[in-house]
Amino acid sequence: MKTILVTGGAGFIGSNFVPYFIENNEEYHLVNLDALTYAGNLENVKEVEDHPRYTFVKGDICDREFIQQLFQKYQFHDVIHFAAESHVDNSISGPEAFIKTNVLGTFNLLDSARSLWMEKPNQYKAEFKEARFHHVSTDEVYGTLGETGLFHETTAYAPNSPYSASKAGSDMIVRSYFHTYGMNVVTTNCSNNYGPKQHDEKLIPTIIRKALQGENIPIYGDGKNVRDWLYVLDHCKGIELAFKKGQSGETYNIGGRNERNNLYIVDKVCSILDEKKPKEEGSYKEQITFVTDRPGHDMRYAIDATKIENELGWKADENFESGIVKTVAWYLNKFLN
Repeated sequence: MKTILVTGGAGFIGSNFVPYFIENNEEYHLVNLDALTYAGNLENVKEVEDHPRYTFVKGDICDREFIQQLFQKYQFHDVIHFAAESHVDNSISGPEAFIKTNVLGTFNLLDSARSLWMEKPNQYKAEFKEARFHHVSTDEVYGTLGETGLFHETTAYAPNSPYSASKAGSDMIVRSYFHTYGMNVVTTNCSNNYGPKQHDEKLIPTIIRKALQGENIPIYGDGKNVRDWLYVLDHCKGIELAFKKGQSGETYNIGGRNERNNLYIVDKVCSILDEKKPKEEGSYKEQITFVTDRPGHDMRYAIDATKIENELGWKADENFESGIVKTVAWYLNKFLN
């Protein structure tokens, strides 16, 4: 049985991916490495904690010696790398952690994999000749779009926050290990994820939480910032597909083709709450309030997912209108029970 390392598997996207991958890949034992910082929570992976093909390890990808020992102990055949500092607001107030985790941490993983898997540049050890490193990244590395246009895999990088700059740096290191060492890598860049298990501070959970608590629902600026919304399980399916079938050295953009601005998001969520958990009087929409915009707030992101759709056969199963109903139901259960 092969052993795969999944980093950040107690975070939002990782914790949706881990149970999905274990269920669909009986040939793998999955080791979930997570530092359990504010965004990681073992409650997110409770459904697999006793699974015979699952092991949890608490640890920091910034600790190079620890990472090297982990690779030696488990002889990882593959890596899927989610672990990252990812909250833009936090990167503005404290950028150092983002540089360390996203750049240095990614390097530590790559170099430990190279040491275990390869004899020398362009030569894999026999037992690791199929080994792959999959790097999970974001569309924020591309910067911002005007009212039209889409991000393509060939779009020049233009990150605008310390978070997106650190992710751009990690993408470039992954790229360099393919071109310099011939390492079998693949990168996926995703649009805005939403769905179960997302941290409470993110936009959609915040809307639901504040609404239920009777507090002001804060929306940045004029609320017209546009994101391409991707249901998290659709993203997980795309990652698995790119991991298994993607061409080495390639990048695949995964997007939901669901562009919505924040005004639409908050209005839609409040409408669902009005139906599912109505207030005694009035609408949750009355709680919407506008707050000072985030510094350097990108106006619009939108991904062209044609490459992964055409080359690998991926497509999103959920549109925003179906996915948001499932998402609100999950958070209602979480916040009210």
